[in-house]
Amino acid sequence: MVTKQFRGSADEADLRRADSLAREIFSDVANKWALLIIEALGDRTLRFSELRNEIDGVSHKMLTQNLRMMERYGLLERKVHPTVPPRVEYTLTEPGRALRETVNGMCDWTHRYLGHIDASRRRFDG
Repeated sequence: MVTKQFRGSADEADLRRADSLAREIFSDVANKWALLIIEALGDRTLRFSELRNEIDGVSHKMLTQNLRMMERYGLLERKVHPTVPPRVEYTLTEPGRALRETVNGMCDWTHRYLGHIDASRRRFDG
């Protein structure tokens, strides 16, 4: 898909449109790894290996891809320290911290309705 450029039109912010820039952003940011990275970082600064340890099951490749995407979107800042080996740290930016509020709401919702959803799944699958 061609990367879209924002020109300030309402069509670019309409998630229902296939060619919407907002949909592209939503699709990229609303994936499990990005949401878990946001939750793991919180108000902290973490190194790549620390992030990987915080997020059970994420592969090196998926963590790298999502960190790059999030840096591109301005959701996190990547700081490279000139040491041997290089030390790289990640911190949420203001937009990333704002998105974290939404992620926290989703986590709260999950905890609140986990039992209900589990029971519904069992009924559906049984």
